Amino acid sequence: MVAYSLPELHQLELLLRSAPELVQSKVLGLIDFQQQQLPIYAVTVGLAAPHKPVLLLTAGVHGLERIGTQVLLAFLEGLCSRLQWDPNFAALFDKVQLCLLPLINPSGMALGWRSNQHHVDLMRNAPIDCTEKAAWLLGGQRYSKRLPWYRGLAGELQQETGWVIAYVQQLFKAPFVLALDCHSGFGRTDRLWFPYAKSALQPIAHLAQMHRLRELFFQTYPQQNYIFEPQSRHYLCHGDLWDYLYDLSQQPSVINGAGIADAPTFLPLTLEMGSWNWVRKNPFQLLRSHGLFHPVKPHRIKRVLRSHLILFDFLLHATAAAPDWLSSVSSRNASEAGELWY
Repeated sequence: MVAYSLPELHQLELLLRSAPELVQSKVLGLIDFQQQQLPIYAVTVGLAAPHKPVLLLTAGVHGLERIGTQVLLAFLEGLCSRLQWDPNFAALFDKVQLCLLPLINPSGMALGWRSNQHHVDLMRNAPIDCTEKAAWLLGGQRYSKRLPWYRGLAGELQQETGWVIAYVQQLFKAPFVLALDCHSGFGRTDRLWFPYAKSALQPIAHLAQMHRLRELFFQTYPQQNYIFEPQSRHYLCHGDLWDYLYDLSQQPSVINGAGIADAPTFLPLTLEMGSWNWVRKNPFQLLRSHGLFHPVKPHRIKRVLRSHLILFDFLLHATAAAPDWLSSVSSRNASEAGELWY
């Protein structure tokens, strides 16, 4: 049996052993892999309550993109430390719940694959199809599992996909859910993408709220360098997990079936770290299997680990303050969003 190293999982388990009481964890499921079982952890900070908004941070959907998981672990490490000495910060979680899924695809990360061990790309596996012409191959394919971006068999969810969908669906009991999924490997500039990936013509129902969130972020941190836009501005794809979850959040039958009176405001974002910039500065890292998706030099890794902390802090406070700023969303946001993105 080949021995696979998964230091991110070891780091997470070590953090959880010494985490303060406010930080709790559970195992969503166990992946059978090479005569061992790899857990998928869900971490929460603060108790759930009907009135509490929720911030969800996820990473590790693609096994090659280890830096996403490492960024979340760096954030969690700092958060655990701060909770032990800053009572004002701890009090924030009376108003908001933070949930993290730091490593969704442990078998893929152990193998160094984009897909999971069954060759299925988990970001193409959700039961939703593009309404227009998806990008060839890149947009998800069912020709062969030996080609990248394989969707899996029609109607067959991978275990990881099913667990994430079930977990996020139970968060819809909250009145407001903001999600950020951390990836790398696209462009030279960090981007914040939001649905839809299935259509360049159909905007999400909460386009005005998404525009207001962008406005607040840019007003608060005018020196930041993120591009905030719909994913559809670049390519369309089948099976996008966040498209599916967003649509699920808007279905009255699903919401009522879960015992929820009203559909939540669900704003899913994807952080696409601009990994091409790392390659431009160090072309030799392309000789490594993960070189296109991960910085190699130690000083660049440290820079990435700290560079998104402001974003996470903003999202945490924006979630806690959601009842206040959501009331300021106006028709202006809707019209400006249409002009900017559509």
